[in-house]
Amino acid sequence: MPKLEGFEFWRNTLKGARFVVAPMVDQSELAWRLLSRRHGAQLCYTPMLHAQVFVRDANYRKENLYCDVCPEDRPLIVQFCANDPEVFVQAALLAQDYCDAIDLNLGCPQMIAKRGHYGAFLQEEWKLLQKMIVLANEKLSVPITCKIRVFPEIGKTVKYAQLLEEAGCQLLTVHGRTKEQKGPLAGVASWEHIQAVRKAVNIPVFANGNIQYLSDVEQCIQKTGVQGVMSAGRKRELLLLDNCVISRVYSIISPQEEIANLKEDEKPKGGLPFFHWICQPYVRPGPKEVCKENGTSGMEGSTRGKRALEDEDDGNSDGLSKNKQKKKLRNPNKSFDPSLKPKYAKCDQCGNPKGNKCVFNLCRGCCKKRAFRETADCPGHGLLFKTKYEKSLSWKNGQSSLENIEVTAQKGEVEETLLLKEAIDGVA
Repeated sequence: MPKLEGFEFWRNTLKGARFVVAPMVDQSELAWRLLSRRHGAQLCYTPMLHAQVFVRDANYRKENLYCDVCPEDRPLIVQFCANDPEVFVQAALLAQDYCDAIDLNLGCPQMIAKRGHYGAFLQEEWKLLQKMIVLANEKLSVPITCKIRVFPEIGKTVKYAQLLEEAGCQLLTVHGRTKEQKGPLAGVASWEHIQAVRKAVNIPVFANGNIQYLSDVEQCIQKTGVQGVMSAGRKRELLLLDNCVISRVYSIISPQEEIANLKEDEKPKGGLPFFHWICQPYVRPGPKEVCKENGTSGMEGSTRGKRALEDEDDGNSDGLSKNKQKKKLRNPNKSFDPSLKPKYAKCDQCGNPKGNKCVFNLCRGCCKKRAFRETADCPGHGLLFKTKYEKSLSWKNGQSSLENIEVTAQKGEVEETLLLKEAIDGVA
């Protein structure tokens, strides 16, 4: 069967999906996907999987995909984060028989993505992304899709989307926020960016962002012209399907003591229209709103945002987290100044920290593969393929020499026996 592309892929393989469940780490496992499908979801994604770990770890493949396969969980798209074309394709080849498409995550804005150099932190590396998608489109038997975040400029976002389409992306999900819009700074997603992308490309587009009610889905489709809408939830932000609101299972459960202690006619906390144990849309307030509620000024409250790891303090305990303050008490001389932290050189192939004494400038995993392939030694990683090979050759040569000596000795014994026999016959 030829590989379907673009709108043909969306109509036939994805059944024209309009209601899409977003990939959520530690949440979008099989149980959640089946629950979502039961309430109207037409397409689901796996959680974001790490391509390099997926390639090297058989247990990781089993636990995150192979053991979660069932006919009811289709259509399904497997999402990977990756920054190496070869690794991405290897992972996709191992996953393609268990899904309907492979998605490249270019939208994760979290600090772990920054450290690992994937997700939204690849959006400036257009040549690398082009190479990754071109190679995947050539090698895979299923289509390649992408999920992106927008740039502040609409024009640059459009060029970015067109580049991915030209490289071979068959479906594009556009989250209408920049990579800086996260956590308390999330703000409102820009449907204008999504609309501009939809008009500029010739492949299906899914919109992501600003979905609180089911009516928002239809409004988004009319406003942007997209083929479908992807929705996800974090804590009390909700996934909306089938004319109802589905909260994450753990969000539905609430402390019974708090409910019992509520007074009659008491209003819910946090400005929610209903009490917190009732499933409802929830928008997390920004730093300014939180400061007003706490009676502090905006500058005072914004000195340290939630998990602002990008801007670590210079060791001043007033700005440190509770965990770091405890460490400071145990070791008063400890400093958390990022400029004083050791800088680890990266592996030339995968980006992980390389071995300081590696002869190939690689991490141990990449070094082991190269040393084995080239029959070389790397004393820094304790890999001695060349030495062991030479020892095995010398051992074989030694065995051959022993065999020759034994054969020679046996010949000498036979000759001595014959001479002795001739001497005896002469005497006789």
